[in-house]
Amino acid sequence: MHEKYGCKVGLMSPAHITLISPFWMHEEREQPLTADIDAISSYAQPFTIATKNFSTFKPGTIYVDVVVNEKLRSLKDAIDKFFSKADYKIKIDSRPFHPHITIATRDLHKKNFHEAWTLFETKKFQSEWDANALSLLRHNSKNWDVIHTSAFKGLKVEG
Repeated sequence: MHEKYGCKVGLMSPAHITLISPFWMHEEREQPLTADIDAISSYAQPFTIATKNFSTFKPGTIYVDVVVNEKLRSLKDAIDKFFSKADYKIKIDSRPFHPHITIATRDLHKKNFHEAWTLFETKKFQSEWDANALSLLRHNSKNWDVIHTSAFKGLKVEG
């Protein structure tokens, strides 16, 4: 996508599935946030993520489609529930959860979208891997850096 259409935005972050939309925060609040992410991760158990082919958010985003499973849905719901009550002023997305891995987005011009989509719409792509951590990314004015990763520990909830 970069070579053929000049798309760079998809390359500005590591491949990821967004669970909370980007938000702005003072750096001094990051330490409590990373502690809360560690707390959430301590109860999550590793699970399998599967992808199946490609899809679009027309007319400008092409992505690898992620298959929603119960464990991914439960993790998303737990994160939304936690952050809807937390004092971070993080807006929980009201749209339905649609996990994906972006290939091209804002810089895929409308005039190129249909041509690019014809390259992907019939292409088959399936992959699986274990999700075993949550990561926090920070934008550095150029791209997104992973600033914290918290491994799933699978602790049991008491009571």
